[in-house]
Amino acid sequence: MKLGYELTIEQTQKLSMTPELIQAIKILQLSNIDLSDYVQNELLENPILEEDKSAGDDDSEPVAVEVDIRDKIVEDDYDDGNYRQWENSPDHEDYSFEQYTSAELTLQDFLSEQMQLSSLKGLDKEIGNYIVDAIDDNGYLTVTNEEIMKEFNVDDDRVEKVIAYVHTMEPCGVGARNLAECLEIQLATRGILTEEIEYILENMLQDVADNKIGFIAKTVGLRNDQVQAIIDLIRTLEPKPGRQFANGGESTKYVVPDVTLEKINGEYIVSSNDSSIPKLMVSSYYSQLSQKAKSDEELNKYLVSRFNSATWLIRSIEQRKQTIFNVASAIVHYQIDFFDKGEKFIKTLTLKQIADELSIHESTVSRAINGKYIQSPRGVFELKYFFSSGVPSGDGEGLSSNSVKSMIKDIIDSEDRKKPFSDHDIVEMLGEKEIVISRRTVAKYREGMGIQSSSKRRRY
Repeated sequence: MKLGYELTIEQTQKLSMTPELIQAIKILQLSNIDLSDYVQNELLENPILEEDKSAGDDDSEPVAVEVDIRDKIVEDDYDDGNYRQWENSPDHEDYSFEQYTSAELTLQDFLSEQMQLSSLKGLDKEIGNYIVDAIDDNGYLTVTNEEIMKEFNVDDDRVEKVIAYVHTMEPCGVGARNLAECLEIQLATRGILTEEIEYILENMLQDVADNKIGFIAKTVGLRNDQVQAIIDLIRTLEPKPGRQFANGGESTKYVVPDVTLEKINGEYIVSSNDSSIPKLMVSSYYSQLSQKAKSDEELNKYLVSRFNSATWLIRSIEQRKQTIFNVASAIVHYQIDFFDKGEKFIKTLTLKQIADELSIHESTVSRAINGKYIQSPRGVFELKYFFSSGVPSGDGEGLSSNSVKSMIKDIIDSEDRKKPFSDHDIVEMLGEKEIVISRRTVAKYREGMGIQSSSKRRRY
């Protein structure tokens, strides 16, 4: 066999991802908030683009990409005032949104304010400020007495005196060195800390978590019902007193529904929610360059490039809106029983079912539902929520795992707390409804909902 190099010509077919296609895919998978940020960035980078303030609620068609840049610029109504920058009067102050939003109060800020108003003086106040700085976001002290003693060259009694003062500050339980001390502070503040409760907190917290009421009662010398009352009291306490405050300055994350579902005259109507996304148009600001673009090759090339980018962005946003609308409409049609009757009636649904119905690829459906939300009469749900695997049922169609979880929760909510249902009991009860499910699956669903086992749910 002869080996060597040679030049050959052959024809091949392959799918290539153009920059425009990549952009369209990226825009489809963005949430409403992310898309709004993306559009704002494009408005800054592309001088051809501008926000259409006059669009309002008018769902006009996007500018066609085939329009020539020079023709388009000439056709635009040109007005010097359209692009002239607004000059701010020096008599007026600048206002920003941040001036009207309140800053979130952190635990450190709250404790520092209390320390400034405290009765501590001199070195004690310095120690107090040091302790406050060493408290984490959950409200626990992260330094030892020995470290504080070494830092300020004082004895343990003085350190304990300042720590005891910190324990009187709000939120109740702050400055504790462990969970038991945190709970003891809260009970002591309320004047209901007994020797039995203190012993249970310091030595049997794991037994409390495991609901070993009989064992605790025998060890402490109380009746089962008395131990049950103590455990109920402990569970009303706050194990992390600092979590009610802003976590390190992080703000609450919000979602903006991409589609809205309303029931009007007995019929469900799906509508797109694009109020958070600016409507875009080709700017008439560059009309003055139309004549120059005819003779300046570089300018013409730049403007054509920017114009094509702008019109493709407008088209991609419109296509994203239509795709999400179509997918959401198909989901609503398929899950109509859920919106009518509740969570128990949600059906199994796969990406392939929606993709086949809309004649699109499964990956397109996946991108269209990722991070997208629907606002409905039953609440706000991520579109992903309606896609779940199922378990066999008597009708042959199968039930969604979310529907089965709802049934398990209803069974547990209706049980006798003194004789709670085991996972095996739940399997048998679901079997009576012709729902085939294993004990292990019941345990998995139960743990996923944060429901404890039967031994830990038992009450006396």
